Amino acid sequence: MANHKSSIKRIRANAAKRLRNRYQAKTTRNAIKKLRSTTTKAEAATLLTKVISMLDRLAKKNVIHKNKASNNKSKLTKFVNGLK
Repeated sequence: MANHKSSIKRIRANAAKRLRNRYQAKTTRNAIKKLRSTTTKAEAATLLTKVISMLDRLAKKNVIHKNKASNNKSKLTKFVNGLK
């Protein structure tokens, strides 16, 4: 157990941040799955902008690596462009 006030506070803060990061990451993964399951190009295009924004936000806050976000955006854009 932590002995200093600051380390006790840091443990609390880290737990709160961890929950927030897990929520945002899971929400983004669900949005990606929803995008991949769409069949119309118009619907996929609107979802793509939201998903790209979510991925950028996760990368900015170091929840995921910036290259992972970039790879995901590239693959999803390719998927949407391939729809009819």
